[in-house]
Amino acid sequence: MEFTIRPMAESDRQRLVEVSLAADRLFALAGVRLPPDDPGLMLDRCSPVLVAGRPPVGLAALTVLDGDAHLEQIAVRPDHGRRGLGTALLEAACARARELGHRRITLTTFRDLPWNAPWYARHGFAVLAESEWGPQLAEQWREEAETGIAVLPRVVMRRELG
Repeated sequence: MEFTIRPMAESDRQRLVEVSLAADRLFALAGVRLPPDDPGLMLDRCSPVLVAGRPPVGLAALTVLDGDAHLEQIAVRPDHGRRGLGTALLEAACARARELGHRRITLTTFRDLPWNAPWYARHGFAVLAESEWGPQLAEQWREEAETGIAVLPRVVMRRELG
C-alpha cells in the first residue's frame, strides 16, 4: 500500500492527535509506562509536520534546535505499521530538512527499544555525545526528563544530511 506524504493541513489535526496516541500504545504493549502526552502541543510547536495518507495514518514532526533540524516525533498507526511507512516518513523528513538548508538532523529516543535507537541507527543515525549537544538540545533533554519520559535509558542521535 502506498501513501502520499504531504504537509499537514489544519483539517488533519484531530486525526494526527489520534495517530500519535495510537502509536504511543505500542510502548504500553512493551511494558513501558509513559507519562500522559498531549500531541496537540507538539503539533503546535513543530513545523513542518509531514503527513502520510488521507485520512492521516502517520506523521513526522520537525522543529529546529541549535540550527539543526530536530525530529520531534514519527508516529504511525499500529494497524499500518511494518509496511515501510515509518521509513518513508523519516526519509521525507530528512529530505525536507535538507530543502530547508539543514546539514544535520537530531532526535531523542529510547536507547534499547527495537523501534527506537536501533531502528534509527539502521537509517544512518549515530548516538551523539553530550559534549556535542548545543544549548537548545540540552534544554530539550532536560525538559523531556522533567516530563518523566526517561522511564528507560535514552539517547540523542544525529544524522548528517549531506
